[in-house]
Amino acid sequence: MTKIKDIDPTAAFAMTKKGALLIDVREAREVKRTAFDVDEVMLMPMSRFSGMMKEIPANRKVILACHTGSRSIMAARMLEKHGHKRVLNMQYGIAKWERTGLPVKKAPKQPPFAWLKKLFGKQS
Repeated sequence: MTKIKDIDPTAAFAMTKKGALLIDVREAREVKRTAFDVDEVMLMPMSRFSGMMKEIPANRKVILACHTGSRSIMAARMLEKHGHKRVLNMQYGIAKWERTGLPVKKAPKQPPFAWLKKLFGKQS
């Protein structure tokens, strides 16, 4: 097995502009809070990754990403083990992506205790 190449978020963003596919392996609740804002991103939660790998195009360069880079390196190794040759891991994940100022989509802020109102409020 070859060593998976790590790239920083700035390089990953540039590569997405040139056709690389960004694969986010975070869980849906994480993506709902903060998501990568790129033209093409494939959501493939780590909890379901092994069953979804066949959906990843074999002929494309893929960049795996998560929150900090630990789950994505595991996913990258799994993908490489299954024959994908053009696999990269984004170091430090969306945490550094956002700190760097790269584009993200954020869930709207909820007022404090909004969940209580939703739970006990009137349904229209």
